Amino acid sequence: MMPPETRIRWTRTCRLVPSRYPTVGVFDRVASPDDLPELFELEGWTNDRVSAEAGLLHLLPTDEWVTGPMASVVMAAFCHPAPRGARFSDETRGAWYAGRSIETALAESLHRRTEELLEIGVTDTRVEMRLYHADFNATFHDLRESPDQWEDVLAPDSHMAGQELGARLLEAGSNGIVYPSVRQRGGTCLACFRPKEVLNLRVAGHYAYTWRDGRPSSSRL
Repeated sequence: MMPPETRIRWTRTCRLVPSRYPTVGVFDRVASPDDLPELFELEGWTNDRVSAEAGLLHLLPTDEWVTGPMASVVMAAFCHPAPRGARFSDETRGAWYAGRSIETALAESLHRRTEELLEIGVTDTRVEMRLYHADFNATFHDLRESPDQWEDVLAPDSHMAGQELGARLLEAGSNGIVYPSVRQRGGTCLACFRPKEVLNLRVAGHYAYTWRDGRPSSSRL
């Protein structure tokens, strides 16, 4: 069964990414995706980061590549999936995850980062995060009207059913999924499957995540 579709016209959605990742890369430096192969060939011999970006592009069909300002940030979300994937995407291809509000984005991001740190035994640290705003104007599959029907997909401790649904929708040509936040009651999230649907991306601020004895907190810088 497939979820219903909803047209969304959202501005200022929120995504938090570690500040150590650059905001500019090879995708920002060309006007057309058609120019990328030549640029990779020219620079890839001496630039390790360019070589890495070129190697990851096989995850996306060429007609889904984006270029221009902030394109490297967008493409990184799809070309650098987490080793075990995320809620609606697996380890073979990433997605652009965002919260409808900053409160939702913080709740989701802090939970995920905390899980990652606890897995490696880190309970006290500090990480600086960069906040991005992006706009969306497209049709997404929508889980919000009947969340009980998608209980397994929205399970707090397993992404298995969500990744299976995401794979089916991606194969069917879906732009992505709008869904209730699992980490903040009343919050709304989206998972965008298509780089070209991430619009008007811009830096909106910076946050610090701090963990003491495994307990997280956040503050705006």
